[in-house]
Amino acid sequence: MDQNITEIFIELLGKDRVHVNEPMSRHTSFRIGGPADYFLQPSDTEQIKKILDICRENKLPFFVLGNGSNLLVSDTGFSGVIIQLFHNFERIIVEDTLIRAQAGALLSGIAVAARDHSLTGFEFAGGIPGTLGGAVVMNAGAYGGEMKHVLKEATVMTQSGEIIIIPADKLNMGYRTSVIKEAGYIVLDAVLSLQKGDQKEIRAKMKELTDLRVSKQPLEYPSAGSTFKRPEGYFAGKLIMDAGLRGYQVGGAQISEKHCGFVINKGNATASDVLRLIEDVKNRVYEQFGVNLEPEVKFLGDFK
Repeated sequence: MDQNITEIFIELLGKDRVHVNEPMSRHTSFRIGGPADYFLQPSDTEQIKKILDICRENKLPFFVLGNGSNLLVSDTGFSGVIIQLFHNFERIIVEDTLIRAQAGALLSGIAVAARDHSLTGFEFAGGIPGTLGGAVVMNAGAYGGEMKHVLKEATVMTQSGEIIIIPADKLNMGYRTSVIKEAGYIVLDAVLSLQKGDQKEIRAKMKELTDLRVSKQPLEYPSAGSTFKRPEGYFAGKLIMDAGLRGYQVGGAQISEKHCGFVINKGNATASDVLRLIEDVKNRVYEQFGVNLEPEVKFLGDFK
């Protein structure tokens, strides 16, 4: 770490929002990950822009973090700057059938706001443990719903610090991808367009989906959710189960016995354990079924 750069960040954000050598295991749902050189918590868009300027001037790589629910950070950590939006960019505003929310707002919080205002269409996202920013970037979805079904527009910051508003029909949202992902934009906020509904029915639907998650997913263990993307024409979890890998374990990482699409941290798993397990699964499934599984989890840091 460079003390001069540390002092520049402290001058910009304040000492309590700048953390050096911050263990990323504290900030990922996997509870895995070595230290980040700099862990920053900006409170407004101007600070984000200035952080990007500093990173560019000092050739520092950066990564924008929500609540780390779809992320595997290497055991050696991240040699660069983590910009955390979770906790700082969480504002949710409901106007008629529109919801404008900042990128750091939890999807569960937005779903509750929609329910409380009798708005339907966002029930599918209530149990997804991510933030709005990541959900927009990846076109998150569950139980037949996707972000592209409800998104009206997104406000993003480019790598050079320019702020632009992109309407949904220009985002090219596909399966776990979007223009935002391809261009490396930073989501600042987004507007969702929902419909008026019956609050009791919305509440009942959210409970139904929550009960489904609890019964079918290994929520009692740290994980990053579904580990693999859904291969066209197949279900990753069934392929893994049919390959005889239910409960397969490498170190502290295990294929969940409850749902084979999840890799879980059974205790003290390392990123290396998870990566080796993923590779073993990919190889076994390809050997048996000729299907190439692609990880849905993002990898951050050095995995050589």
